[in-house]
This record gives sequence, structure tokens and C-alpha cells, in this order.
Amino acid sequence: MLIKRATDIPSSEITDEKLYRNRREFIRNMSAVLGVSAVGTILPACASAGEPAAQQAAAKAGKYDTSEAKTPEKYVTGYNNYYEFGTGKDDPARSAGRFRTSPWSITVEGMVKKPATYALDDLLKGIAVEDRVYRMRCVEAWSMVIPWHGYPLASIIKKLEPTPSAKYVEFQTLLDPNQMPEQRYDILHWPYTEGLRLDEAMNELAFFASGVYGKVGPNQNGAPIRLIVPWKYGFKGAKAIVKIRFTDKQPLTAWAESQPREYGFYANVNPQVDHPRWSQKTERRLGTGLLGGVTEKQTLMFNGYSDYVASLYTGLDLRKNY
Repeated sequence: MLIKRATDIPSSEITDEKLYRNRREFIRNMSAVLGVSAVGTILPACASAGEPAAQQAAAKAGKYDTSEAKTPEKYVTGYNNYYEFGTGKDDPARSAGRFRTSPWSITVEGMVKKPATYALDDLLKGIAVEDRVYRMRCVEAWSMVIPWHGYPLASIIKKLEPTPSAKYVEFQTLLDPNQMPEQRYDILHWPYTEGLRLDEAMNELAFFASGVYGKVGPNQNGAPIRLIVPWKYGFKGAKAIVKIRFTDKQPLTAWAESQPREYGFYANVNPQVDHPRWSQKTERRLGTGLLGGVTEKQTLMFNGYSDYVASLYTGLDLRKNY
């Protein structure tokens, strides 16, 4: 059984449905002019956000929170990359509704002192739930601000006790073509696999999210548990995780395997390293422009989290190790 830690959203933060629909229609009509399309080409996954954003009341910021305006819930949960449920941005919200997230278990294996298959509640038992508002950056130049809640990854790893030989941690998504219909096709090599260096995974920003906006996360956002690494591009965020493996070898990750020239293992947000098909120097922040459209912003190194993570890469050539 999943742990439910839900709180209702204040009515002041909910966009009126009529306003929402009018804004959606406006942006749909303007997309051809602005070059903003809700239907992306095949690009790596991130927990994408959506279009408009109303003025939002400022909440008390936590230690890790950005002070930037949050992307409203309706759009965070309605415009997603999740290729197991389709390559269109609206496919996951439309197709993932019947995905079963309970009961849920995670297998822990490899170079770790406590290998086992854990019920999700047991794995998280004793670890306090935290709320964090993170900037999120998609490799295709979309960006958003999402209020997650969940668990510090370092706390989970400490509980599992990796051996001294462990240098990396690998995460795998569920493989179930009956529930995830796009796994019947070789869009990627399934199951979706991601990985971090162990010191990256132990960084205080790394997070296992179980929900958004104070609610248990919807299926299209990676329920029941997903990886959040806010200084990296969104494709690092493996969803519906069922396996954690500790190893001394760098894991072969899904996008690095599929298109190694474009998507490296590190995936650090670096505006000085262009994607082979576009610049990474700027980003389009969703929900901040005219009538909730987009605003172009300068991309920040490590997505603005340099103070927390830059020391992890001292001496590493970040152009070669992209």
C-alpha cells in the first residue's frame, strides 16, 4: 500500500477553468508564430511543465527551493515526456491513467550490504518526507519550476549501505508492455535505465520524488517513485523505478545507448556545450510570458545549482564528459 501524504491545494493557486481554456486556445493559435509546439520530436524524457502560469502567492522557501514562480499543477501534469506511454507531450496524461502503482516493490542488488526486494513503504520507512521546489531543465530547451515532495536519495542509499567498491548506482524503470504500451516498440532499449556516480547520488540535491504540489504524484509524472537530479537535464529522471543496482562500472544508460553523440552519461546542464542540433545557451521558461506563454532566459551552469554540485566535477573536462 502506498503512503498517502496529500494536502489540498489552496483555492488561490488554482487557475479558473474558463481562464485556463481561453489561455490554452490563445497559445495554440500563437504557437505557429512563436515557434512553440506542444508536439515535440523524439527527445529524452523529463518531467515537463506546461504553458500558462497565474500569479502565485509566495510560500516560505526551504533550503533548496528556488524563489522563482512555480509552474501551475495543471500544466506540470499535462505536458510530459514519458516514452513508455507515447512520444507526444500529452500522451502520458492520456494513456497512463490505468497504470497500477500499488502494490509496488523495488529490488536492490549489486555492491550493497542490504540487497533485497523491498516493498516501497519498507524502503522509505523512517525517512522523512520533504518538500522541494526545483528548477527543471529539459535538453530541448524547455524549463519549468516544480514543487516536488519525496525523499532525499542520500538517506535511502545510506540505509542500504553500499560496499566500498561501489562507484555508481543504476536505476531501472518497470518493464511491462501490457501496462506501458510503447515498450512494444524499440524507441529505446527497454527497460529505461539511468545512472549516477555514487557521489552524485549522495549529493544533498538528489531526490526520490513521490508527488507534486503536495499530492501523491500522478502516473504521468513517474508515480509511485522517480528520480530527480535538478542540476542535470531531465532525461536523467527515471520514472516508476523498480530496481536500484550498485556497481563499480559506469552504467549504460538509455539515451546514451540510443544516441551517444547527443546524450552523454553526465547530462549536466552546461550552456557552453551545444546539443548537436541546437544551442543550450538559452531556455524557454514555460508559464511566464504573455498570458502564461514562454519567456526566454539565459541557461545557468548546472541549472543554477553550482554552489551545491560544482565541486563534484573538479578536474573533469565537462565538454568531453557531457
